Amino acid sequence: MKRTIALLKNNNELRVVEEEVDIYLEIPHLAYAEVKKKDGGKAILFTNVVDKKNGIKFQEGVLMNVFGSYKRCELIFGRTIESIAEEITKLLHMKPPEKFFDKISMAGELFSLKNIFPKRTTAKAACQQLKYLDESIDLYKLPILTTWEQDGGPFITMGQVYTQSLDGEMINLGMYRLQVYDKNHLGMHWQIHKDSSHFFDQYQKAGKKMPVSIAIGGDPLYTWCATAPLPYGVNELLMYGLIKKEGAKLVKSLTTPLYIPHDVDYVIEGWVDTNDMKIEGPFGDHTGYYTLEEPYPVMQVSAITMKKERTYLATVVGKPPLEDKYMGWATGKIFFPLLKTTAPDLLDYHMPENAGFHNLILAKMQPHYKGHAKQFMHAFWGAGQMSFVKHAIFLDEKAPKLESYEAVTAYVLDRFTPKSLFITEGILDALDHSSPETLVGGKLGIDATAAYKLDAPQLLGDEELLARVKEVMPDALNLHQYMRRTKNPITVISVNKTKNAKQYFDALVELSMHIRIVVFVDAQKNDIFNSYMLIWRVTNNIDAQRDIFISGLMVGVDGTNKNMLDGFERRWPDDVDCTQSVIDSLKSKGIWDLNEKVHEKFQL
Repeated sequence: MKRTIALLKNNNELRVVEEEVDIYLEIPHLAYAEVKKKDGGKAILFTNVVDKKNGIKFQEGVLMNVFGSYKRCELIFGRTIESIAEEITKLLHMKPPEKFFDKISMAGELFSLKNIFPKRTTAKAACQQLKYLDESIDLYKLPILTTWEQDGGPFITMGQVYTQSLDGEMINLGMYRLQVYDKNHLGMHWQIHKDSSHFFDQYQKAGKKMPVSIAIGGDPLYTWCATAPLPYGVNELLMYGLIKKEGAKLVKSLTTPLYIPHDVDYVIEGWVDTNDMKIEGPFGDHTGYYTLEEPYPVMQVSAITMKKERTYLATVVGKPPLEDKYMGWATGKIFFPLLKTTAPDLLDYHMPENAGFHNLILAKMQPHYKGHAKQFMHAFWGAGQMSFVKHAIFLDEKAPKLESYEAVTAYVLDRFTPKSLFITEGILDALDHSSPETLVGGKLGIDATAAYKLDAPQLLGDEELLARVKEVMPDALNLHQYMRRTKNPITVISVNKTKNAKQYFDALVELSMHIRIVVFVDAQKNDIFNSYMLIWRVTNNIDAQRDIFISGLMVGVDGTNKNMLDGFERRWPDDVDCTQSVIDSLKSKGIWDLNEKVHEKFQL
């Protein structure tokens, strides 16, 4: 961490905040504002950290937003992201050599791979310079942040969670949020699809407690490895070795059989009683909504160790854009070669930040036959973490660059008809709140690889169209049309909702000569002229099986919050919003410097 801080400082990528700031809301609010700045702002080191509630002044600083720009990502990786992807591609396509010198060359390459494996050492570890056991264990002595006002408590957000299978043969490194219940208990938010949850099932069936070791800090690359979407049973620290060209050096935990990197800043060790579940949450998560309370396993802490000189690493999640934008960019580039093994005709893919990654994917492919794109959709929805994607748009090889949103949108809309839609059902991320039931819901695919000939609608101006809409739909408050130059303009209508949106859609069918795609959003908390946040809201709020309506060439999308009017029986969560009094406090200290226009654009 010292080397990382020096690296960031030398590259003008570090902001140091010396004013006194609280672990309750103040630090995460400031980091949340920083990452909203152009190019992700800077990493922030807070050097004067307190817990006012418990009267604690911490010795260590808190570092945030370390991955929060393309430049910082590559500084931490120590090389270009593309070079790592190229190396993986080369490994995947390695063929048996035919000539003698080819054999020598391959032998050298294979020999160098021996250095990527983690190496265990018995040397004295920096991460165990200070040891707290038994009665001296106290999680509140760590500067663990409470990020949002409705959060269930403090949460560790950048924990490297090390677990192993019951037989000890498989090691997993994952990242899961970890709620502090008291001084020696943590909530383990590993979802049922995760490797640690599979290991948990093994221990539960055997009637045994499960060992867990949680590391914080050290080389930030350990933390990124915890998010790497590797196949089940593959140790994520192999990616560290592949990138760094040297294996991670591991030491044994004091009270569990697990090994952790020797140079991390903190280690929290413990055991999970597989019969003990406790309500975890709520937590303002990366969807921009609070995830609601659910029962999750509990870890009883058996030891805490740390460096004498240490830095606490954390992140903040909520509405986009966030630090995970840049971490996700690196992950997408690096693991593209692995995804192509499942979908070989895939040319490129991109997950827009404002759709929260799993809510929307854009993919470019080489179509070879009718229905090829739909076949691709099935492949995507069956491939590892891609199976959580809710909405996928597939384009052919002639489409614009996927990051060129305006051009891509026009390309899709000029080729679209309701025939392009493909709606099915599949698994969802546990954080999804919009489906009628947890973990399963609607999936929407759009096949834009084939062009359909159609005429443009008879366009009206916004004011004239709004007047016509209000005649048949009195709950309409405002209206704006996007992409009017295309064959399928998008009409966004804000409503004071008093009925199911399908009824609104049915009422608008008589205006179908003027409307092609209509999107309904609640008037409250939505700015119909802010396309960035509308995409965030709508992709979060829809379940394709329930919220897509079709009549002729007209398609409706219900992006409103759901309630009993929609037959929705689950509790709808609140948006993640900053606390105004905390912003006012940070302004009074002279350290909140976010431009008001940026504040409004990203709806803080």
